[in-house]
Amino acid sequence: MVNPRAWLAEAIATYALTFFGPLSITMSAVVLGSGLTIDSLLIISLGHGAAIGIMIYAFGHVSGAHINPAVTIAMMTTKRMNLKDGGGYIISQIIGAIAAAASHAAILPTAGAKVNFGTQGGPSDLLEKSAAAGFAVEAILTFFLVTTIYMAAVHRKAAAGFAGIAIGGMIFLLHLVGVPLTGASMNPARTFGPAVISGYWDFHWIYWAGPIVGALIAAFIMEYVYVKKTEKEMLKPVAD
Repeated sequence: MVNPRAWLAEAIATYALTFFGPLSITMSAVVLGSGLTIDSLLIISLGHGAAIGIMIYAFGHVSGAHINPAVTIAMMTTKRMNLKDGGGYIISQIIGAIAAAASHAAILPTAGAKVNFGTQGGPSDLLEKSAAAGFAVEAILTFFLVTTIYMAAVHRKAAAGFAGIAIGGMIFLLHLVGVPLTGASMNPARTFGPAVISGYWDFHWIYWAGPIVGALIAAFIMEYVYVKKTEKEMLKPVAD
């Protein structure tokens, strides 16, 4: 079933992530600080984790709060949503991300430009600028993000009411370790929106390929090893 209300929810939720996440980068690394420090890393991680966690509680009951094309592609591939709705989700996520980056540029044009409005800058010196290493990092980070989504939000026996905390917490953790390596995108829309506004496209492909590959691997393992098995068990008739 095509659901435009869910599409709007995805646009708003992705706007929130792509506005508050990159804004935390501009404020901590440029306005209040000087580059990537322990303090700024904590603020950036918290900004992204809180945005995701809060949007899950705000819109999870409307759209599932994917907020990420890689997550939506994983859901479509495991047949948890149809192609038309999935396509609407992805378009809405991209529109929300571009609008958020444009808002960032309008509010802080000079300061924001110094960090390309939050566009991930490719594999860092720690990875020796290796695109292959950057791709691997993004795939691994997204694998654990999507694993958490399936086990905390999709699994029928997941603890009720804790999806936002679990997924937001995982986003916080992944940013703590991933920001110094690749910028920790894990989300093609989150990188694409700021890239459109900043014009910074270096290594852009890894922020699509890595998250999508990582999401698909996680989705297939979680769906067919854990989620489906539990659903089948729950559908079995109870013996008299």
